[in-house]
Amino acid sequence: MARGGVLYDKWYKVVDVDAPGTPHGLYPGDKKYAKDAKNNWRCKECHGWDYRGKDGAYSEGKHHSGVVGINGASGKDVKEIAALLSAPPHSYGDKLSAADLNDLALFVSQGQVDMDRYIDRASKAPKGDPAKGAAYFNTICAKCHGKDGLQPKEMPPLGSLMGNPWEVMHKILNGQPAESMPSLRALDHQVAADILAYITTLPKER
Repeated sequence: MARGGVLYDKWYKVVDVDAPGTPHGLYPGDKKYAKDAKNNWRCKECHGWDYRGKDGAYSEGKHHSGVVGINGASGKDVKEIAALLSAPPHSYGDKLSAADLNDLALFVSQGQVDMDRYIDRASKAPKGDPAKGAAYFNTICAKCHGKDGLQPKEMPPLGSLMGNPWEVMHKILNGQPAESMPSLRALDHQVAADILAYITTLPKER
């Protein structure tokens, strides 16, 4: 399920292939990323980090595509979802293996999280305890990110990423594509919310 979550994020990094060069046929031609195949073939670009598409965090702004979320597919048959992803117009059948499609479909069916339980939509504030989050962060995350969230140097400071807490929550739960970042999906999701709350206290600049 966690692997399906990173496929939802950036599948071509997970399966180690080049990103498609031709835009996805379902991405609206009048939107910002219409000519950017590297982005518009990512599931998250249409359906959002909160899985609600046009009705969620992507209801406006540069990532607005007007496409519905995947939340309506929660609980549906995994094989049916995999078949839908494989065939046109989604057309992932010649890009992902049967195992990849099953993992992605499993995430869509059973791996979605009700982000509103853990993040206040209006303020973007995590519904977590930063003190608990500090303990989790310093024992799980700090080895790679440093206690101040400023590592590794090739990525932005963690504190600066909290303008999009849904993305950070998704990555805490599922991991980062093609990286060794662990998935915390098996833990109570409140742990991820507490870590989010702590990250908001970290420096936004180096």
